[in-house]
Amino acid sequence: MTSGASSRNELALACDMIFAARENAVFGQFECGTGALPGAGGVQHLARRLGRTRAIEAITGADDFDADLAERYGWINRALPDAELDAFVERLAKRIAGFPPTGVKAAKRAVNNLTLPNRANVRSDSATFLGLVALPETRERLDYLADRGLQTPGALERDLRKAVAESGHR
Repeated sequence: MTSGASSRNELALACDMIFAARENAVFGQFECGTGALPGAGGVQHLARRLGRTRAIEAITGADDFDADLAERYGWINRALPDAELDAFVERLAKRIAGFPPTGVKAAKRAVNNLTLPNRANVRSDSATFLGLVALPETRERLDYLADRGLQTPGALERDLRKAVAESGHR
């Protein structure tokens, strides 16, 4: 992860494992700062990964989390120095690929059965999100952020927490 953009965060949360560069990764869910909620699984995945109180902090606080804090909270598997990240992930992937696939698949299926969110709950969050982003105040805040570079690599994405806070003080 190199950006606080929540769509990339929600994509990462849907992955089996998340590893991040300590020097430049930023995680966050900014939607509550605009009047919405994460609508692509963020609520469901973060509640399971972080626990109730930390998920509420992360989601309602609309703040940015660096890789070290994300690791401590359980948001990601590991924060590693950028220079070591690719080699670590490659070693782990090759190690897992070298095991009999039946055992790996069975283990993944068993873990998924215990930990993945119910699809109906994700759909409900998505429907709520769509309703909230249609509200005038939310639309105004999202337009403000979009005009300044939301979902585009750059300064706003690197400090999304600041821009979200400013969106309500105009």
